[in-house]
Amino acid sequence: MLWIKAFHIIFVVTWFAGLFYLPRLFVYHAMAEDTTSHERFKVMERKLYYGIMAPSAILAIGFGIWLLVAYWWQPFLTATGNLWLHIKVLLVLILIGYHLYSGKLLNDFKHDRNHHTHIFYRWFNEFPVLILIATIILVEVQPF
Repeated sequence: MLWIKAFHIIFVVTWFAGLFYLPRLFVYHAMAEDTTSHERFKVMERKLYYGIMAPSAILAIGFGIWLLVAYWWQPFLTATGNLWLHIKVLLVLILIGYHLYSGKLLNDFKHDRNHHTHIFYRWFNEFPVLILIATIILVEVQPF
């Protein structure tokens, strides 16, 4: 099971790398003023989302479910002393929503329908940091 845990962590790290970088690309894309830059950002965003983020998300979630089933399924259902795990699962669901919303924003840029400023994307970029901090504290400290 240590291999499964290692792969889970690897794909969580790569997923978060994409979650941190894609909104940063959105910042620069929203600031771009020439067609060449817009087209370059579209390619970069698409490759990041579909080539790195989506596969990493699927594998991170898949290995996470494997760990949940292998180690914590019964305690997860009973909820005795495992509130931290319930909250972690909720944070993962929120993160999946963030990921999917990022895909919607990517599609807006692809079709030249972006309606947000670079300031919106600067704030949008901070959200996964909060999720990461909360998740690591929940997993390592298990406060509940």
